[in-house]
Amino acid sequence: MNLIKEFDFTTWNPKLTKAKSKQAVDALEGGFAICLPHLPFVLSEEEKRFLSQSWSDQKSKNISLRPQGGLRGAQGSEADLIALRAMIQRYADQAMQLVSALFPDYVPHLTTANTSFRPFEVDGRVSSYRKDDKRLHTDAFPSNPTQGTRLLRVFNNVNPHGKPRIWRVGEPFEDMAKKFLPKTKAMWPGQAWLMHRLGVTKRERTPYDQLMLQLHDLVKADMDYQRHSLQQTVHLMPGTTWVVFSDQVLHAVMSGQYMMEQTFHLPADALYRPETSPLKVLERMTGRTLI
Repeated sequence: MNLIKEFDFTTWNPKLTKAKSKQAVDALEGGFAICLPHLPFVLSEEEKRFLSQSWSDQKSKNISLRPQGGLRGAQGSEADLIALRAMIQRYADQAMQLVSALFPDYVPHLTTANTSFRPFEVDGRVSSYRKDDKRLHTDAFPSNPTQGTRLLRVFNNVNPHGKPRIWRVGEPFEDMAKKFLPKTKAMWPGQAWLMHRLGVTKRERTPYDQLMLQLHDLVKADMDYQRHSLQQTVHLMPGTTWVVFSDQVLHAVMSGQYMMEQTFHLPADALYRPETSPLKVLERMTGRTLI
């Protein structure tokens, strides 16, 4: 099994032939991680000082830039924070360039979400099993239902010491769902409305969100699956960019420090092949409408 597709792009705005464009679309929507080992996010000499944990406010594992322009999780002088914000914004702009070049039909439907700089080492982080990103999982969030919206993420390893970001990538989404879907349970009547009304969720949780959240938790809790399911380990070296639908690709982050990440939201029906989305896969498997 190999769920990594490498491309040799060296610019954030590559000019693609029709054949290369189709290869990129088929890889992404087919549940592969697109790996671009020769596409670095180049920091200026002045920006390299930000490759330190000292810029974090120590309350969050990420320093994040919100689409409205607010910087969170950082500390420093006003001038430093302006420069840090500019660095993260530049990554957001380049990530948008890349996605626009690779998947132009997505552009009218894309919503830019948070951009983050992750300065902390992954290895050694202690958390509950549900929050343990060193366990294989697809992304789903208890308080923030996606209602079927895709999670498109663009990552880049900016480690200055030659250290890779090590991922495990798991079996195809549908293969995983076949194993765990029988263990899921439906919400009780009125549960989604009540959770939203009480502020537990930011919007109403759909049956799709309920399934995705349970699959996330069931997979993380099953240590036999974590150890013995089909998977591969990937060493993502500094200067590497990778692109995934993180709601579809089973992934675990084993180690690494200093990474950039951009999230985009995309409606499932805006895909080139909507039938490949987790929403459509789960609707086909359950035989019912989930949103």
